[in-house]
Amino acid sequence: MRIGVPKEIKSNENRVGIVPAGVHALVADGHRVMVETTAGLGSGISDQEFKDAGAEIVPTAKDLWAKAEMVMKVKEPLPAEYPLCRPDHTLFTYFHFAAARELTDAMLKAGSACFTYETVEVDGKLPLLVPMSEVAGRMAIQVGAAYLQKANGGRGVLLGGVPGVEPGNVVILGGGVVGTNAAKMAAGLGAHVTILDINLDRLRYLDDVMPKNVTTVHSNPVNIHSRVRYADLVVGAVLVEGARAPILVPRSYLKDMKEGSVIVDVAVDQGGCCETIKPTTHADPCYVVDGVVHYGVANMPGAVPRTSTYALTNATLPFARRLARLGPVEAIKKDAQLRSAVNAWKGKITHRGVAEAFGLPFTDALSLA
Repeated sequence: MRIGVPKEIKSNENRVGIVPAGVHALVADGHRVMVETTAGLGSGISDQEFKDAGAEIVPTAKDLWAKAEMVMKVKEPLPAEYPLCRPDHTLFTYFHFAAARELTDAMLKAGSACFTYETVEVDGKLPLLVPMSEVAGRMAIQVGAAYLQKANGGRGVLLGGVPGVEPGNVVILGGGVVGTNAAKMAAGLGAHVTILDINLDRLRYLDDVMPKNVTTVHSNPVNIHSRVRYADLVVGAVLVEGARAPILVPRSYLKDMKEGSVIVDVAVDQGGCCETIKPTTHADPCYVVDGVVHYGVANMPGAVPRTSTYALTNATLPFARRLARLGPVEAIKKDAQLRSAVNAWKGKITHRGVAEAFGLPFTDALSLA
């Protein structure tokens, strides 16, 4: 298999789809690995390191896409890359189709086999979401704390407080990987933390493992409304596999929130769980609606690319090796875990959540293999 790793072109996206150890493993498996020049520099990986691991360095994205059969990325193809996608391409990256109709239509037109990191399912879990969710959850508290500073438009609240002054209130919507990591960070700073989730078993677990400054509450509209109105920082940490995130914070709630409070919606790449959230970039991360600061960067882990790139490759490489060995047809036929990753192929939507998000037909990938 000819495997191409292009340089990411999303704004301030410094991650890269593979590290030298991953190149070494794929080359040892008998594959040809091509990396676009300078693709790894943002993550502190030089072209020479990739060459030493066995990669070929390709001068342009156009050359790389033209030569590759399988393309490994970090983020979804952008409009400049749409014309480079072909029916014989196998694409392996984060897509988040359910929140991106233009991208969905472009990939249906291209006909590429779109294997998505975010829907790879193993024993009911989503292992390729975990490392970036860990990073994003921890970052949510860092960036939230920064934008609570008055100079950044916030209320001027120190999350941990000081002796004689109470700490800030952090409300986390969702008790999964993102929410758990956000809670750990916020609790470690000394904030008052509330986690809301609909899964009572998950709340029982979190109640057992979290420190005493973390409270668990069942998630419903009444409880969400009553908590966010007193929050200094709200973290959106909701995930519905392959589908659009539900709206948990409608705009009507914002009028009851504190002036200068902050929303960090990690779910923004799936549409967001705050009605007023929209995707932003690291270059221009925030905007204000009804006095509430909104942070909607859809590639948060891109701000810490060294950590993120290595964490991501740790998770994706075993699946990439299997996909490269089998190819898309045999992967769909023989590997249920890889089959769960196929969201679009041959101009058809092959994931129910994506089809339902847009009211489009669903096609079982097995019927196309």
